[in-house]
Amino acid sequence: MANTQGPQGHHDPAGSTQMFRAFVDEAPQGQQQAATSSGPRIGLIIGVVAAVVIVAAVAWLALK
Repeated sequence: MANTQGPQGHHDPAGSTQMFRAFVDEAPQGQQQAATSSGPRIGLIIGVVAAVVIVAAVAWLALK
């Protein structure tokens, strides 16, 4: 078991903070920007499509 210290001196027994920071620092800025900007947009599109399907189903059941 590694006995590592974080940047503020807090004990991090697994070293997960250091591994996460190394992973984030490795990722190119272009990929990070694309991932953060497309995430909410995809969720919004899926939400709108789901809302349209639900409204269409309710209307179809009401008129049936």
